[in-house]
Amino acid sequence: MELVKNIFFNTDKLVENTTIKISYTGKLFQESSEEVYIHYGFGLNWDNLNELKMTKTELGFQAEIELISSETLNFCFRDENGVWDNNDSQNYIFPIEKVEELSLVVKEDSSSVPSRRLRRTYLWSKKVRLAVYKIITYLPKIISGNYKRKINHEE
Repeated sequence: MELVKNIFFNTDKLVENTTIKISYTGKLFQESSEEVYIHYGFGLNWDNLNELKMTKTELGFQAEIELISSETLNFCFRDENGVWDNNDSQNYIFPIEKVEELSLVVKEDSSSVPSRRLRRTYLWSKKVRLAVYKIITYLPKIISGNYKRKINHEE
């Protein structure tokens, strides 16, 4: 699920006492930072403040975080050079839901489904970006006639 541009979670909602995976494809990833750290805490006072080095993948930088019982998860990102992405000084803040005390409905574990959905969404966005790049790059050359095509001559 995408809650904010360039931030993805592997779950539909953040629930206390669970582990979530965060994928970040924001400005630090786009600017080719080698290392990105997630700086996070819980509630209005950023309780249990922590910083975790994220893993660089083709889907962006990723990290797993254990959610505690709190109202919100607050975080921002920094790279190895001290450049921050803090959502224009607003930080990234998401509500954490409480565990349901009594549930008569059995819920299936669908942890693998959202990650496939995340990958599929990300791959489509990459394909669209590549298509736009090719159109912008090659269309003017084709129109102007400056596009040289390799012709295989058999003698």
